[in-house]
Formats: sequence, C-alpha cells, structure tokens
Amino acid sequence: MRSDKVSVIGAGIAGITTAYYLAKAGIDVEIIDREKHPAMGTSYANGGQISVSNSETWNSYRNIWKGIKWLTNKSAPLRINITPSWEKYSWLIKFLSEVPNADKNTIETCLMAIESRELYKKIEIEENISFDSVKKGILHFYKSQKEFNHALNANKIYSKAGLNREVLTIEEIHNLEPSLILHNIIGGLYTESDFTGDIHKFCQELANKLKKEYRVKVLQEEITSLKDIENLVVVCAGTGSKRLAKTVGDHLPIYPVKGYSITIKDPQKAPWVSLLDDEAKIVASRLGQDRLRVAGTAEFNGYNMDIPDERIQPLIDWVQNNSPDTNISNIETWTGLRPMTPNMMPIVRKSRKFSNIWYHTGHGHLGWTLSAYTAKTITEKIIKDLV
Repeated sequence: MRSDKVSVIGAGIAGITTAYYLAKAGIDVEIIDREKHPAMGTSYANGGQISVSNSETWNSYRNIWKGIKWLTNKSAPLRINITPSWEKYSWLIKFLSEVPNADKNTIETCLMAIESRELYKKIEIEENISFDSVKKGILHFYKSQKEFNHALNANKIYSKAGLNREVLTIEEIHNLEPSLILHNIIGGLYTESDFTGDIHKFCQELANKLKKEYRVKVLQEEITSLKDIENLVVVCAGTGSKRLAKTVGDHLPIYPVKGYSITIKDPQKAPWVSLLDDEAKIVASRLGQDRLRVAGTAEFNGYNMDIPDERIQPLIDWVQNNSPDTNISNIETWTGLRPMTPNMMPIVRKSRKFSNIWYHTGHGHLGWTLSAYTAKTITEKIIKDLV
C-alpha cells in the first residue's frame, strides 16, 4: 500500500461511505476488499431499512429473559448457542453491564440515525444513484398489548431525540397498507420519514461513482494484518475488524450476531410500506417494483455461515401469514454476520496504539441506517487529526 494514500479496508457500507466522504474532502483514497465486487459480505442482503424508528438498543433484561426462554426453540427470533465460548460469554456479560445505559445510548443512536437518513437522501440526489429506494415510511405493528405498551414507552425516549412515531389504529393501518392481514393486530407506529433501499446496489453504484469521478481505486486483496502499514488506514471490515485490530494489539469488543434474509422476486401483491413486526423481530422491505426483502433473527453462534431450513422457514411463514397475496414462488436465501458491540454503539475512532490506524465498524443491526453519519464523522476526525 502506498504511503500517500488513505487505505480503506472493506467495501461494505461502512467502507464505501468512508471512502466517499474522504474523497469528497480531496483526500487520495483506495478501497481494499478480499472480494472482487463491493458489498459481498454483510452489506449484501440485509433487511433494507434505513430506520431511525428502530434505533432502540437491545440492552434490556426483557430481551435477555426472552433469549433464555427461547434457548431450545430452533426457530426463535433470538437464539444463543450455549456451547462454551469465552469470546461469546464475555461479550454477553458486557452486554448485561450496559443495561443501565440503554436509554442514553438509544437517544444517541436515534440522533445519529436522523442525521444519517438525511445524508443518504443527499448522496442519492447529488450523485444521481439508483438503489431501488422506496420512500413510503416504516410501519411497526403489534399483536400483543404488552409489546405495544413497551413500544409506546420507547416513543417517550425517541421523542427526546426529536423522533415522533405516529400511533395508528387498526383502520389506519389498513388504509396505509391494505395487503397486511389485520388478524390479531391491535395497533401500530408509523414513521413516514424512514425509507428502504438495496444496500448492495447502493454500495456498487457509489463505488462506480468513486472510481469514475473521484479517482478512487477499488482493489481486490485480502489484508490479514495491520502490522508494517505506514500510510493511514481506516478499518471497515465488519466482524473481521476485530481480527485485524488484534494484529496490532488493539481490542475491539465485537461479536458476530447472525441474521437471515429471503429476497422474493416478482412478489406481485406484496406490501409497499415497509414493515417491522416487533414481536417476531422480522422486517419486510419493498426494493423497487420487483423484489421484497424479508429479514430477521439474532443468533449468537460464532462465525457459522450455514443457512438451516429451520431459520428460513419462519421468514416464509411470516409472509404467508401476514401478506398471503404475496407471490413466494421465487426466493433467494442469505445470511450475514452483524458486527455488534456490547453497548450497541458503533466504533468510530483512532487506534489506541497507532496514530495511522482508524476503526469504523461495530454498527450491529444498524449498519445501513448509521453508516453515512459515522463515515462523515470519522472523515472529519481524520481531517482534524491531519491538520
């Protein structure tokens, strides 16, 4: 790697947005990824939602209790493999210790997400890129009064960050999204300003812009160590960031939290308004005219990338139960590992040991939502540090 460049390691959403803001600032940038094309890892087929309305951190005794209850349920939304692992259990202990900070972290995350959402809109317009975005808002719906009450309480926290989700009746939900079956639904919360889009397509489109108009090189190379790197480097390698940081004595508190998705092609009468079923922990996002993305689950199972049928079937069943007119004859399955920190907050900082190494990772389930803001933030920090 040349010493006069800033090298961004990772061509997912965190890396592509970082390279974008660095290049816009006039900095010479190269992107390095082990894959031939951008966004082939966790940024390939996520839930598709840029969702300020889903900024609540997971640190709660309520979620921990759910995880315990679901230990033996192979199709549960939250699963923890109980096989002994120091990495996993030490992370979970730290996760528990962050419960008292959950409200504060939720407010901070929500503030970042609001800024990030506007930055994506700006990028879309200024760079004239298309990524099958659908701007019809996100509807959270509830079939349990207990879950709905919790969501209404979360609204009070969100309001402190300036987000106000609209409370909807069953009739209003039907008027908003007629394809959604109302059976057992008791209410909903709607955020009109949230939207969806294909993260993979966004990364590829923006990477092409960077190559053609900002003279950014995108290189295929697997980086296995940060030792002996003399130029400035920004590590945006998702769950792989932890391994790279370890090569120079840095510790990043990241654990891979596995998620699954299905992409339904030619969904026909599928919902157009994006959905989030809080109880099932499943999201559904329309990606343009021809695709519906359905995603969910949080699985603590190391770096395993298998796609077992019992994790995909609940997603298919969910579609059939909640939107039975959706055509499900053509489905593509996928899994990815979210780089999650114990406090659910992204890592956006310089190495504690080397002045030329920076980290931009750890966004968890909000990588798509937050990366524009955190990429702009780390760029500003780098520029300030270089002056």
